Amino acid sequence: MPRVWEVPVHDSTRVRDVRVAAAAAARHADLAEDRVAAAELVATELATNLLKHAEGGWILLDLVGPTVPAYGDERVSMVQIMSVDHGPGIPDTATALRDGYSTMASLGAGLGTCLRTADDFGLHSTPGRGTIAMARIAPRPNPGTTGPHRAPLPARAGGVNIPFAGAEFSGDAWACVRTADRVTLMLADGLGHGPQAARASSAAVEALRGSPHLPPADLLRRLHRALRDTRGAAVAVAQLDVAAGRLYFVGVGNAGARLRRGGSWQGLVSRPGIIGAHLPVHLPEQQQTWADDCLLVLHSDGLPSRWSPGPADDAPSSLDPAVIAASIVRDASSPARPVRDDTAVVVLSPFPTDRSS
Repeated sequence: MPRVWEVPVHDSTRVRDVRVAAAAAARHADLAEDRVAAAELVATELATNLLKHAEGGWILLDLVGPTVPAYGDERVSMVQIMSVDHGPGIPDTATALRDGYSTMASLGAGLGTCLRTADDFGLHSTPGRGTIAMARIAPRPNPGTTGPHRAPLPARAGGVNIPFAGAEFSGDAWACVRTADRVTLMLADGLGHGPQAARASSAAVEALRGSPHLPPADLLRRLHRALRDTRGAAVAVAQLDVAAGRLYFVGVGNAGARLRRGGSWQGLVSRPGIIGAHLPVHLPEQQQTWADDCLLVLHSDGLPSRWSPGPADDAPSSLDPAVIAASIVRDASSPARPVRDDTAVVVLSPFPTDRSS
């Protein structure tokens, strides 16, 4: 089930809580002890930065798969550490990542340490609105195994999953799988919240992994059978056909979706129903052209329907999709108005042309 560790950081005592949560998440992902230590280090640095520069915020730890999975990678677990605040922001993020830069008379090694230690790192800040910092800690690769079909794809996926009221499990789940030149992204929102909702969304993820070759409509029918002994879920499925440059979408229930193409956004409509309980008779697939300027956002109903795209409006391809997702959630909430339900947001974005960014 989608295990999530959410730790509010408003005083120095919570830094230890963050470090303990990072170790628990890394061991939950079966990472080696050196990677557990890396997760502890990065999480501690990010939590300390929250207190030094933003007067607090929160750390969110989750287990996620690769942003662009190759065959057989779908079950690889990475620890994603997300730092979110509503602080003053960072005027120059590139400078802030350099060792020795500090505005607080410290050593100035915090973000630079995170960048060097993490397998993936992303940072976005808006002066006056806050900062998002993201790091992923992955298992060390086995040099004796190389999965097939690891050619890069022109898109990657990332997201955040925030449980309601700091619960241990989120009733939302998402996953991204690949077969040949198709990438399928799914978001499932189990009815209600708590362990039973998590059980339903987890069943949807397992069904996706068992049938990644199916087109979206057929996949939803497969998921409907798999979820019959659960509460059921709202589910959105988007499948990118890389060779054809086409995006196919089908949604059932109150799972939201928006597609940016060029400078404009359009909503993708889900049909009424509940996967596992009430499947619509007709599941027409919406088709859209996918180009380098496209970006797709899927979200559960924990996110207000009138959410602001934030950096998604003009996000460069170098900005990690999970950072975009966290920015959307951050801008839709506040310290006094936290998320109102389990909230998952997942983004499919163009793959960066410059891998060093």
